[in-house]
Amino acid sequence: DFVGGAGIVAKHLKQAGAEVVFSTVLGDDPLGELTRKDMAKAGVDCHTIVDPTRPTTNKNVIVAGGYHLLKVDTVDNRSISEKIVGQLQQRIREIPADIVVFSDFRHGIFNRNTIPELTKAIPEGKFRVADSQVASRWGNILEFTGFDLLTPNEREARFALGDQDSVVRPLGLELYSRAQCKTLFLKLGERGLMGFRAIPQSNAEYARSFFTLDSFADRVIDAVGSGDALLAYATLSL
Repeated sequence: DFVGGAGIVAKHLKQAGAEVVFSTVLGDDPLGELTRKDMAKAGVDCHTIVDPTRPTTNKNVIVAGGYHLLKVDTVDNRSISEKIVGQLQQRIREIPADIVVFSDFRHGIFNRNTIPELTKAIPEGKFRVADSQVASRWGNILEFTGFDLLTPNEREARFALGDQDSVVRPLGLELYSRAQCKTLFLKLGERGLMGFRAIPQSNAEYARSFFTLDSFADRVIDAVGSGDALLAYATLSL
């Protein structure tokens, strides 16, 4: 048993040396308590909101012989209430921070109605990061526009653009343009990633607006969680 989702992003950031405040919505249940204790042990300042009407998101994977055979999830994907949106907005506005990270798994906190409200609450001048990691749910990374860093994978990019056919570079360029972000890392699994960024005219002859990076992984046992790690360390590096 371990804390995953946005919680593991917070733990990565803390382990890398950042002071981290983590806000999320938990159920009034033993898994919610396990989450709070685990985050406190990791040194993360946990500002959780308890919603007694929903369970803490719980995902179980049955693995045999290295193969993922079955997933059994206990989730409530209803949108959070207006009251909880207001509580999260208040925390985003009032808690001092250099960086605000929206780690989105589409289990009720982030959707087309709440994202604009939560984004508006980010104070001017903060480094803004978003990632919409969607396995069994729909999610559109283009709902996070004007951010400093986005880190979608190829599937999420194709979904956002409704594009099943373009090769990777034009796909990434189109997403980068539409998202109006400063840096975009398009995750390509075992092929590594492709980065897109704006290059100041004064530096145009020394740097390229896009670049590729190999995976560095010679023998992958289980890739689960690698996107969370990339999100955390890319955020702090930038």
